[in-house]
Formats: sequence, structure tokens, C-alpha cells
Amino acid sequence: MDFSNVPFLISVWILPVILAVTLHEAAHGWVAYRLGDRTAYMMGRVTFNPVKHVDPFGTLILPGLMLFLSGGKMMFGFAKPVPVDIRNTYNPRRDMVLIAAAGPASNIILAFLSAIAFYAVEFLPKDVDLWVAHNLANSIRINVILCVFNLLPLPPLDGGRIAVGILPRPLAMRVAALERYGMFILLGLIFLVPYVGDVVGLNLNVFWYLVGLPAEVITEFIVNVVGI
Repeated sequence: MDFSNVPFLISVWILPVILAVTLHEAAHGWVAYRLGDRTAYMMGRVTFNPVKHVDPFGTLILPGLMLFLSGGKMMFGFAKPVPVDIRNTYNPRRDMVLIAAAGPASNIILAFLSAIAFYAVEFLPKDVDLWVAHNLANSIRINVILCVFNLLPLPPLDGGRIAVGILPRPLAMRVAALERYGMFILLGLIFLVPYVGDVVGLNLNVFWYLVGLPAEVITEFIVNVVGI
């Protein structure tokens, strides 16, 4: 890794990360508010103020360390979860799905907007255009990855909550019961399984097949649709 590029690397990743997680969490809170639950609204979480959503360790320190240690090849992080009391909504089972889907949907929208914004880069001053282009490119990557990752059908991810809302009740209860172990399962898939694969000489990068590969397909689709 070229350490002279570290400041530039950080500067073109931190803004897209903050915007992605802020919009994602605000979308959850806004949809919950529209569906009758004022919990997030009363706690000031229905806002585009990143301070309300950013977790110092999960949003800044952890992704920064992973980006630095991997030479810019890998990043993982999280934001403060938006509080939702599904009992306050008009139709709890249906509304849980809508609230959960709002976050990933907002990231896809932001990815498309970032792609469209590339058309303005050529009108920017020299050197500034390069920095903005890197920010926009990283915004597309981050938002698509955040969308795909959160749609994994495992609580406490959004995909897990969507699965609980649409599956038959007996199966939904089994999926919901995984929430207490969900984070450990995720960390195992991201770090432990690939490590074991390296030790035994096998490619067990499950995270790549579940998130990385679909994210590449979606990113290519966005780029082709926008025409950049």
C-alpha cells in the first residue's frame, strides 16, 4: 500500500460512507413515522444530520481500519440502528417489511443519483474533478454493497426483518429467533470462514458470493442504465 495516498484514500471514502448510512437510517425512521410509529421521530432520528446516525466506532473507526489494513480492498461497518416500535404501526406485519425495505431502497436511489452526477464532473475545475469523481464512484459502490448486504435474510439485517414479515408465521418465528445470533453469524461469514478456507487451501469467501458478486452485477446495471 502506498502510504502517501492514505489522506486522499480517506477523503474519498468517508463522505460517501457517512451519506450512505445517514440516508439509510433516516429512511427507516421516516417510513416508520409515516406508518404511525413516532419513536424515531421523537428521538430525533428522522433527520439528515449524520451526527444522529453515525456510530463513532462502527461508522468511522472500524471501516477506516479495515480500509487501511486491507490496502483499500475491504471495508465493513455499521451505524446506530433506528429505534422502531412496530406495535405502533397501522399494520405491524406489513409495515415491518416496508420500514425494513426503506433503507436498502434509499441506497439504490443514492447510487443512481451518484451515477447521474458523473455528468457534472467534466464542468468542475481540474484536480477537483478527480476528487469528486472518486467520491461518486465510491458512493455507487458503497450504496450498492450496503443495499445487498442489508438484504441478506438474517436478523438483525433488514432482509431478516423482511423475511419475518413475508414468510408463513411458523417459519417467520424460526427466522426471528436467529436475531440473537445474527451478528455472530455475520462476523463468522465475513472473517472466520474465509480464514479457515485460507488455512485449508480452499476459497471459502462466502461474503463475496453473497454480497460482492450481486453488488457487481447491480453496479454494472446502474452504470449501463445511466450511460456513464
